[in-house]
Amino acid sequence: MSTGELLSVEPLELKFPFELKKQISCSLQLSNKTDSYVAFKVKTTNPKKYCVRPNTGIVMPRSTCDIMVTMQAQKEAPPDMQCKDKFLLQSVKTNDGASPKDISADMFNKEAGHVVEDCKLRVVYVSPPQPPSPVPEGSEEGSSPRGSVSENGTVNGSDFTQVAKGFIGQPEALEKSAEARALISRLTDEKNNAIQQNSKLRQELELLKREGNKSGGGVSFVIVILIGLLGIIMGYLLKKT
Repeated sequence: MSTGELLSVEPLELKFPFELKKQISCSLQLSNKTDSYVAFKVKTTNPKKYCVRPNTGIVMPRSTCDIMVTMQAQKEAPPDMQCKDKFLLQSVKTNDGASPKDISADMFNKEAGHVVEDCKLRVVYVSPPQPPSPVPEGSEEGSSPRGSVSENGTVNGSDFTQVAKGFIGQPEALEKSAEARALISRLTDEKNNAIQQNSKLRQELELLKREGNKSGGGVSFVIVILIGLLGIIMGYLLKKT
């Protein structure tokens, strides 16, 4: 920053991120730290190449003023990206309450006895900003990406592999579950059939008892055999279920 008595300027270099066939702008800030009204004028060694807005004006006491400098689109780059263009900022005290329309060329004439401050600024070309790299921070070429879960809930890396394995193994688990349900259903049907057979045998046994009572003790042996068969069947079914 220039520390002139009237106006200070920041920065002292006009830095343009140079690109061919593209207009480029940069800004200057003038600061008036005095209690006087200060008039300014901006000149350049190459007026056809640059547009300065505003190129003249008034900076009120204890205030600032911003200047925009625009470089016209260039068809070719200078050798070694070096620029010889220069700017000159002139400032002079003026009457209190002065406005830009009160500025005249004679105000900046040193030969007329006016106290004019000069501040020289040079032009510098810099490289344009580079686009952000698509490679995430922390990753290296050849390294395996670490698993992570983003804020929106999507699964990445090894986490996705684990989820995929879960889905791949799911049909086998479903198949086993279906087999278990089929086995339970079949055993339930067999148990129900056994209960029905048991009931039927009990009915037949009661019938044989009644007939045996009528005809005497001739059928007692048959009843014993039936009771034994019934016990064997029930024991088999209980062990199976």
